[in-house]
Amino acid sequence: MAMNDPLGDMLTRIRNAQMRHKSTVRTPASKVRAWVLDVLLAEGYIRGYEPVTSAAGHPELEISLKYYDGEPVIRELKRVSKPGRRVYSGVREIPQVRQGLGVAIVSTPKGIMSDAQARADNVGGEVLCTVF
Repeated sequence: MAMNDPLGDMLTRIRNAQMRHKSTVRTPASKVRAWVLDVLLAEGYIRGYEPVTSAAGHPELEISLKYYDGEPVIRELKRVSKPGRRVYSGVREIPQVRQGLGVAIVSTPKGIMSDAQARADNVGGEVLCTVF
């Protein structure tokens, strides 16, 4: 089966791994995935990630998940813009996640960044996902 939404796949892998309280989870490597992970890392939602090679020799990213008091730091990870329905927003319409407690990850002409960063740089773009 073809993979239509690699980013959605990665988010689902993170959600599933957290439900099982895994310390790490692997996802096939791609630039977009790495950029989204950079934002999650900068915002403190994951411990980190590193490029590894799978048993079959494919490049993968190993994501170290973060827990606080035994609970996952990421309580909600939602895909906003899907392959079937892209969601774009101008800099003024970028959504606030949980009154600013969460983060929207936006793909802008200046790269993939958090909603706060996009507002600071005065750019809009495609709202990839929200994290809370």
